[in-house]
Amino acid sequence: MISKTTRRYALAAVAGASTLALALTGCSAGGGNNSGDGSSDRALRVWAGSQTPIEANYNPFAPTVLHGALGPIYEPLFFFNKTSDSEPVGLIGESYEYNEDGTQITVKIKDGLKWNDGKPLTAEDVVFSFNYEANNPEGNGLVSAEATDETTAVLTYDSAQYTTEFQRMGSSYILPKHIWSEVDDYMTFTNEEPVGSGAYKVAKTTKESYSLVANPEYRDADDLGVKKVQYIAVDNNQTAQDLLAAGKLDWAGMFIPNPDSVTGNGKVEWINTPQDPTVLYTCSNADLGCTGAQTDVAVRQALNVAIDRNTIKEKAFVGLTGDASPTFALLPRDEKWVADAANKTSPQEADPAEAGKILEAAGYVKGSDGFYAKDGQVVEMSLTSVDGWTDYNDAAKLIAEQAAEAGIKVNASTVQWQEFSDSRQTGQYELIMGGVIGTSVADPFQIYRDWFGGEQVQSTSAVGTEIPSGRWNFSRYSNPVVDQAVTAAVSTNDEAAKKELYGTIQTEIVRDLPYIPLVINATQTFYNAKDYTGWPTEDDLYAFPPSWGAIAAGYVLPKLKPSN
Repeated sequence: MISKTTRRYALAAVAGASTLALALTGCSAGGGNNSGDGSSDRALRVWAGSQTPIEANYNPFAPTVLHGALGPIYEPLFFFNKTSDSEPVGLIGESYEYNEDGTQITVKIKDGLKWNDGKPLTAEDVVFSFNYEANNPEGNGLVSAEATDETTAVLTYDSAQYTTEFQRMGSSYILPKHIWSEVDDYMTFTNEEPVGSGAYKVAKTTKESYSLVANPEYRDADDLGVKKVQYIAVDNNQTAQDLLAAGKLDWAGMFIPNPDSVTGNGKVEWINTPQDPTVLYTCSNADLGCTGAQTDVAVRQALNVAIDRNTIKEKAFVGLTGDASPTFALLPRDEKWVADAANKTSPQEADPAEAGKILEAAGYVKGSDGFYAKDGQVVEMSLTSVDGWTDYNDAAKLIAEQAAEAGIKVNASTVQWQEFSDSRQTGQYELIMGGVIGTSVADPFQIYRDWFGGEQVQSTSAVGTEIPSGRWNFSRYSNPVVDQAVTAAVSTNDEAAKKELYGTIQTEIVRDLPYIPLVINATQTFYNAKDYTGWPTEDDLYAFPPSWGAIAAGYVLPKLKPSN
């Protein structure tokens, strides 16, 4: 939150996973096996959700990018801790300052930086990165980017950019100009030998795993305690859980309903940080090619009140989740941004009678089979979730049962990750059980802009066309009232004015429900606390802790040290 028109940050620097087991590098699962010089002679073993076979893709803008690229290899200018309302920390950047009207940001980067191929990292790379299409989509508002010296970049926009601070400073990946200026089509570029600024570089990529090693050109290379990181591929949560219990994984972010099953080995500890909304994506926009009953807002509204979230929380997520708000404010962190207390949380108990009233008011009639229909079409929808994501799979089954009680037919099934990714990218689905990327600052603007913004903020993609890089409007939602409020919120530095604009947005999205909120996901992280120190804990939650966290993973890894 910005308290003054002009401000300057002096930012602290970053301180200095059966047959799959055969693919794990280094020594046995026994321990850290320190070599005596403060480093480990085996890789720290990570599962970040990757499935087999792994395909080498280290393009940070690709939908199927390998997790290790996002933070450990490529970095933004600054790190924002999404678990708290705190000051950002300098990565590539040293400080940044807004001008009087918020339309210009002057960024100072650290001196003497290098890319992992040894070439200098300068303000020219920063300028190139902000001008690069993937970082500068339509509606971004960038007027110019100029390097005034080796360590200073001046970014000028057509309107004040206070509300987009995280997007600019904390999630725009900085690219080496000498590599990416030669890339003709960044959407198809697999970038198998990535040149980045982060603490690690790629050593090897196979179908079963990929390995990163310490980047000798990293600004704090001498302080890196973990010299090797191996990301493994498994096809389901249970296999990863078995590897954790056997001591063959050191770091994983996943849902385990019985955490004691993996902590009994004396190594693994865990932390739960509910952060990201779990929702039903709906392909909602018939005008852009979406098909199915869910394109009718009345059907979405009826399904919303037919869901028993209390039962889902207990049976699918064993009570570890938080309550979701239909405003997409994270509670309690963002409570001040909820304009209408009636919209604070989604209904927690099912109300089949109310669902029926909504459908009947919209012209639907309940048939002898118990399901509603209109114009001869039964209210029937397919709901997919990723095979092996047991919590989501269980929740989808419960939703299908609960919907049936309200006269709505939902057919739950599972698909492989790639099919999930392709379908949501192209809009060729009806309902998907999935997650929304939570905001990285104590403000829901990021979700409003990236997940709900339409024509005035971005080009809303028609079904069959992939969502542009850096945008997440998988529902194809387009609402000019929301667009106008989002655009106005970009430029305001007045908290009261912003809350009023957010109230406008919330009224629209709570009614329209292009994403039907379910819970705030139980974000469990499991980590080897015996062999490594420096993990985010409840007492020191310096970063969002799961292994799959973009950017945050690149902040956590350099903080880890093998135990002596």
